[in-house]
Amino acid sequence: MTRYGSRLLDQVFVRSGPIRWLVVGGALLIAAIAVGATLMAQNFRERALRNSGRELENTVLLLAHHFDQQLQDFAVIQKDFIDHVRLTGITTAEDYRKRLSGQDTHRLLRSKIEALPYMGGVNVIDADGNVINSSTVWPAPKVNVADRAYFRTFRYDPNSPDVLIAPLHSRISGAWTILIVRRIVGPNGEFMGMIGRGIEPANFEKFFESVLLGEGATISMLHRDGTLLARYPHSSEMMGKNFKTGPFEQQRIFGLDHFAGRITSPVDGEDRLISARALPHFPILMMATTTRAAALTDWREQIFILISVAGASALAIAGVLIAIVRKLLEQHRLSRERLTLEKLRLDRAVNNMTQGLLLFDASQRLVVCNQRYIEMYGLSPEVVKPGCSFHDIIAHRKATGSFSGNADQYVARVLRDVHVRNSMVVDTSDGRSIHILNEPLADGGWVATHEDVTERRRIEERITHLAHYDALTDLPNRAMFHEHLREALSGIIGGEELAVHYIDIDEFKGVNDALGHLVGDELLKAVAASLDRCAGPTDFVARLGGDEFAIVQTGVTSVDQVNELVARVFAAIRTPFDCMGHHLTTDASIGIALAPRHATALDQILKNADMAMYAAKAAGRRTHRFFEQAMDARVRERRQLEIDLRHAIAHGGLEVYYQPCLSLKDDRITGCEALVRWRHPERGMVSPAEFIPIAEDTGLINEIGEWVLTTACREAASWPDDIRLAVNVSPVQFKSGTLVLKIMAALAASNLPASRLELEITEAVLIRDDETALAILHQLRAIGVRIALDDFGTGYSSLSYLHRFPFDKIKIDRGFVSDIAGPDGSSSIVQAVVNLASARRMTTTAEGVETEEQQRLLRTLGCSEMQGYLFSAAKPADKVVELFALHRSRLAQRRGHEGRRREAG
Repeated sequence: MTRYGSRLLDQVFVRSGPIRWLVVGGALLIAAIAVGATLMAQNFRERALRNSGRELENTVLLLAHHFDQQLQDFAVIQKDFIDHVRLTGITTAEDYRKRLSGQDTHRLLRSKIEALPYMGGVNVIDADGNVINSSTVWPAPKVNVADRAYFRTFRYDPNSPDVLIAPLHSRISGAWTILIVRRIVGPNGEFMGMIGRGIEPANFEKFFESVLLGEGATISMLHRDGTLLARYPHSSEMMGKNFKTGPFEQQRIFGLDHFAGRITSPVDGEDRLISARALPHFPILMMATTTRAAALTDWREQIFILISVAGASALAIAGVLIAIVRKLLEQHRLSRERLTLEKLRLDRAVNNMTQGLLLFDASQRLVVCNQRYIEMYGLSPEVVKPGCSFHDIIAHRKATGSFSGNADQYVARVLRDVHVRNSMVVDTSDGRSIHILNEPLADGGWVATHEDVTERRRIEERITHLAHYDALTDLPNRAMFHEHLREALSGIIGGEELAVHYIDIDEFKGVNDALGHLVGDELLKAVAASLDRCAGPTDFVARLGGDEFAIVQTGVTSVDQVNELVARVFAAIRTPFDCMGHHLTTDASIGIALAPRHATALDQILKNADMAMYAAKAAGRRTHRFFEQAMDARVRERRQLEIDLRHAIAHGGLEVYYQPCLSLKDDRITGCEALVRWRHPERGMVSPAEFIPIAEDTGLINEIGEWVLTTACREAASWPDDIRLAVNVSPVQFKSGTLVLKIMAALAASNLPASRLELEITEAVLIRDDETALAILHQLRAIGVRIALDDFGTGYSSLSYLHRFPFDKIKIDRGFVSDIAGPDGSSSIVQAVVNLASARRMTTTAEGVETEEQQRLLRTLGCSEMQGYLFSAAKPADKVVELFALHRSRLAQRRGHEGRRREAG
């Protein structure tokens, strides 16, 4: 510490008790910062480890679902091939070798693989270990695998699993290969051969690379017995190595379906965070790890910033304390200097004021006059100087032209009132407004300030105008409209009525969107001028905001007067307007309420006129409506229905029904559409057509949609695997921005494969914000969810969206199905839709099929599926499951009868 610093501390602790406590407090504050920084660092560290672990868990969950689905797809091909072997009557190994080594089998395998382009090649192996057929090349390569362990296991161990997964060196490529094989046995259990495929680890590792979590992270695929199948970053030395032989903590990972924690890596010996998850249907484990050091990389950066901020804060506090102490010790010296400068500063302040300043003594003699006063009136400093009288100053102003009026009378009036504080505004001969304030002093003198308030008064007048008038149209605004209407309501005399016209310009938003706000503003100004011309001399026209106007019509003695004004308004606004070179025509929806007939209170008459306007809009716009009591009843009924709907959502009052979809090709049930139902405790079943629009207007559709999606996925997970679930998605749900995350959460919670979920959307989803909606649809397709376009043909943009997004299904609206059988029916439209869908590899579903004739025509036209009361109405979850079993039984019986008839024939 310097000598100056020691002397400063000595002065602080010896001479000044308060400063001593200030220093102690600063030291405690610095200590608190250090402790807080340490605690925050520990908290950040634990949070970084938790976030890294959560990221690993999400990664292995995604990988497990992804590869389980791919391997299940291959298992389906294997099972189909085994069914083919049985159906063709192959019973011996020799028959197996002869009949499956031909090119027809190669084409069969190739056709199955072409449906799954990511699957790779499939090989068929006979009982002697020879590859007799392959989906990739013809003829099959001459390779024998009789010496392989998996082959010997299948051949000599009848109790071994039907499917084996093993890593080995390929005899074709010389590289490591993961082999997936399934045993094929004869009717009596004798071993006839195998069907399998080999996947090079690079195929998995390439996918691992695309989801890699950063430097130091690894992703591995291992067999449940501990054998490493694939790993990124790739390591040839570790391929095929068994990691189940290590410590107990390492072995325990392979015995659990899910593991998350920390271990010491057997590969590089580093402390690693690990998350592992087993595939639901295969003995394979997906594992993701990252080093503890990598997980804490961001933490180190945070700690550096935290330490820097804490250190800077401590230094700043120390610096502030030193500065305060030094300033307090030097205060005495500075006070003396301040007294010296005070007079100079006062002079500068007085002469730089925006106001003119005069100070008079008790004898009306000038003591102080600043430069601003001289300049304000253009006076001579030689005349206006200390010692001159108040009367001399006013006389000088009169002589120079800055004062108009009688100088003697003005001086007498000021001197009469000078003993009390008084204020006045005077106008000068050059048009300025000067505010004069006289402040009395105790010694009998006074201070006078003169301020030029010309611009301020103009601004205040402008503000007052803007507070009551619309800035764009210069019509009275909503506030002034309410004031005028309140006065008019109180002034209604007997035998007369008052009419409030609420006017809403139709389709004004379209003008703004198409031509821009400048053109829209010109249109509003033109409409405002037209309305002003239509109004009578006692009528009051106002702009309420946006594209809404109002007219208060007074002195109404008959409804004809109101209708005449409405007719003038329609005639005026329907006349084309020239707005910046655009010839625009417009129209309006007008609501009318009469006082005192419909209401006498201000709020009620406004509410009634507003309801009448919305009734006019609901009637198709371009018209007018008078208020009716039924309108208020409908509003109250809709509000009550909204309250009941909120209660139903909160207390589980909604149900999910399912309407099955039937294949027109083989009469199988291919899927079910989830439909929400509301059983009201008093009204019974409420139609979705009543409560769904309310839910969309209020935003409740987000809660309803999420609940329906979660419930339907959970219940559909127990259905047969070949039956899909269809869920409708509202345009409002697309605007939430979290739709994809909610769908992924529902699939993960229910374990329903994404390929079994089908989302039905309407064109309204795409019309509102097509680029954002298309991006969301592509994200959903990327995770495997199917997308169907509902109510096809009822909008104007269907074909463009079919071109921009590859939908999986098109649903033909029931309006086209209902008259398909008529002489001038819609069969040609349905045929065009079916042909269009077929050309773009989409299926078609006809809605609202109610007759067998409609079903027959749809089958003839090539429609893929049907849905309607002819087969089944929507049913609760338990009833639709019973329908699945009953329909499968009937279908099997019918096919049995058909088979016996063919044999008899």
